[in-house]
Amino acid sequence: MEIVRLLVLGVILSIFLASQLFWFRRLAEWGEKLIPSHSWRRTMAGIGAIVYILLFAYQLAWTRYYGTPTRLTFVAALVEAPFHWWLVGSLLGFALALIFWIADRAVRSAVWARDRVSVVLRPVPVPSEADPPAPGRRRFLEQTAMAAAAAPFAVSAYGLLRGRLNLETTHRRIRLGRLPKAFHGFRIAQLSDIHIGPFMTAEQIRKYVAITNDLKPDLIVLTGDFITWDPSTQGPVVEALTGLKAPFGVMGCLGNHELWYEVEDSISALFRQRGMRMLRQESATLQVDGESLNLIGVDFQSLRRMGPPGMRAVPTYLRGVEPLMRPESVNILLSHNPNTFDRAAELGIDLSLAGHTHGGQVTLEYIHPSLSPSRLITDYVAGWFEKGGSQLYVNRGIGTMFTPVRLGAPPEITVFELIRES
Repeated sequence: MEIVRLLVLGVILSIFLASQLFWFRRLAEWGEKLIPSHSWRRTMAGIGAIVYILLFAYQLAWTRYYGTPTRLTFVAALVEAPFHWWLVGSLLGFALALIFWIADRAVRSAVWARDRVSVVLRPVPVPSEADPPAPGRRRFLEQTAMAAAAAPFAVSAYGLLRGRLNLETTHRRIRLGRLPKAFHGFRIAQLSDIHIGPFMTAEQIRKYVAITNDLKPDLIVLTGDFITWDPSTQGPVVEALTGLKAPFGVMGCLGNHELWYEVEDSISALFRQRGMRMLRQESATLQVDGESLNLIGVDFQSLRRMGPPGMRAVPTYLRGVEPLMRPESVNILLSHNPNTFDRAAELGIDLSLAGHTHGGQVTLEYIHPSLSPSRLITDYVAGWFEKGGSQLYVNRGIGTMFTPVRLGAPPEITVFELIRES
């Protein structure tokens, strides 16, 4: 398994390096056309290389050594944002250019093969379409391919400036055969993957808190990843979420970032001080008119080691959950990782609520279902799933990871209405 992870990492790194070399070469070609002076071109290229290296080093080192701001700073807006715009645009543009190149070579090969067959069957000289196109046509094709490859930079700008803030409120009816009559129409709002930071500020979180409250849920659940890298941001994120209000309160579970940066105990205590409860391998009973629902929460679980060195893995999902279940009641599981769903279905848990994937965050699933990075870690990327009478909903979250860009996976607050099947 470790070898597979290293191979995948190697492939990703190779694609990234190839994409950067591709665009550096394109920029050099444009520089030759726009800057006649060779010395000026060399100077500009040197300055550009230094700026690129410094920006890249900054992205790797800043949060580790200087902490994560919880507001949009001058540096984040004018340094980090342009770098992330370039990063996403260059990768998508390179992928598109590669597709054009492969298609062009496939067409050329097919034409060449057709002409060779024609020569064998009818040995009469004929004009060959496999010959190189005229300079004007070749230039037109190259310019078309480059224009198409550059389009992702505009798409990346949209994902940065608009896509990550284009909140969707999803309403979903969940039909449960064993739902008590008293809970028919019970409303649960889910928030997930907040990732407080300069591109998900405390102020923005408070706006989402107000939106959630306006939905009038009976219960609010939070499904993990409150912080990103910096443990010092746990106080601000809890404070920003304090305004959440619902008749049955606010409950939740913790995510992988709380595990990775060792804040599970401390952030749970902060939530508890503000009247919100993180369920950590424990359950809570909700009662209406003598009837009840059973809510179960678990910390982040994974069958493989992931994240910082030394992070633990679990031998099986949801070990020890059976005693927390109530066979006579509807059981609802809060688990950050949607991969626990298969085991939850085996156990007969009625409904699982998860997050973790960000819906792919930068995804082209509307073109093809496989075009989502989250497919590398789970089959349950976003939305509703059913298996053996159990149901799962994977929330896309409101924050971002690695890059503050969302494409094809807008941020989401989900409201579930529990319906009793007659």
